[in-house]
Amino acid sequence: MPDANDLKQRAAAAIEAARRELIDLSLRIHATPEIAFEEVKSSAMLADYLEAGGFQVERGICQIPTAFRATGGAGEPRIAFLAEYDALPGVGHGCGHNIIGTAAAAAGIAVKGLVEETGGTVEVIGTPAEEAAGGKVYMAARGAFQGLTCAMMVHPGNRDTAVAFALSCLELDVEFAGRAAHAAARPEAGRNALDAMVAAFAGIGLLRQQLRDSARVHGIITDGGQAVNVIPHHTAAKLLVRSDDDRYLDEELKPKVLACFQGAALATGCELEHRWGEESRYKTMRTNLALAGAYCANVESLGRKVVNPESNRSMGSTDMGNVSQIVPGIHPSLAIAPQHVPIHTVEFREFAASDSGHQGLVDGAKALAMTGIDVLLDAGLRQRMWDEFRGGGS
Repeated sequence: MPDANDLKQRAAAAIEAARRELIDLSLRIHATPEIAFEEVKSSAMLADYLEAGGFQVERGICQIPTAFRATGGAGEPRIAFLAEYDALPGVGHGCGHNIIGTAAAAAGIAVKGLVEETGGTVEVIGTPAEEAAGGKVYMAARGAFQGLTCAMMVHPGNRDTAVAFALSCLELDVEFAGRAAHAAARPEAGRNALDAMVAAFAGIGLLRQQLRDSARVHGIITDGGQAVNVIPHHTAAKLLVRSDDDRYLDEELKPKVLACFQGAALATGCELEHRWGEESRYKTMRTNLALAGAYCANVESLGRKVVNPESNRSMGSTDMGNVSQIVPGIHPSLAIAPQHVPIHTVEFREFAASDSGHQGLVDGAKALAMTGIDVLLDAGLRQRMWDEFRGGGS
């Protein structure tokens, strides 16, 4: 049996030796921000880098042109590092996905150089559109993560964590159809679709006090009418409904939120049309604690201190949640910015191209690679991961 510590040191040394080219790759992605499903250049940069590192790369997987799978080694276990590389509209890489994608590729190449000794397969899977559309949602539905032993990624942030808490997230599109009329001369002839929308949003505001603390309902009106002197005959809105419990979302949140719109339609005499975006639903994140424990030990060996997860519950959502429902998975965070700097901001974007961002990239790649080595070598760890997963997860 190969010595795990020796292999980890060699993997870390290989990543350190590649520091300059990794930083260059990260900065090139950072300088070429591409939004959801348009990551043509970023995806190609990562796929080309992996191909040059000896991986067999399949591009355009799962009917998504900017998704890819890079494979090295053969047989079981099969570990995967997930790469993200999409940017935010108007902000660029304010979530640091340039670091996520590059760290996954670096970890993959480091582990691939050792799989002849460890046995097994290492994959780097390129997953587009995390920010806007949930690329992993579609990829999961199309079988991209079936048969893996585990899936891992690391996200830049403002704290070092090993456990991620993320909410399920479901989109709701609504429209009211009323009847137009002159707002001054014949208001009684109209049916005010804007009144219906305002009443529905007021109902949601009142509903919030009866919801669980972790539940979220928020939205915008995308069409509120066209002329101030015309009773609006059409309005539209888009909302997101979130929860840390998928069953609660289905059984409680969905019917209660929809009832606000149904009641507003009844009160105003307007017709309601609605659509739930189930095909792009983000599921809750099931962090695999056995795998997270291995990651925690590895990242702390690099000199970082992991924060108690219960003190840092994230209320965001990620399509990594859908992957974690299929295989044991982790979505840890590495600090590249001070705690007062939130992600999805221009300020955080600058940290993603800074010296602290570069260190986060290198540390993240090392921690992922070291954890991958643990999974490949330690049958007991794999058993604990899957016992936990089959038992219901965290």
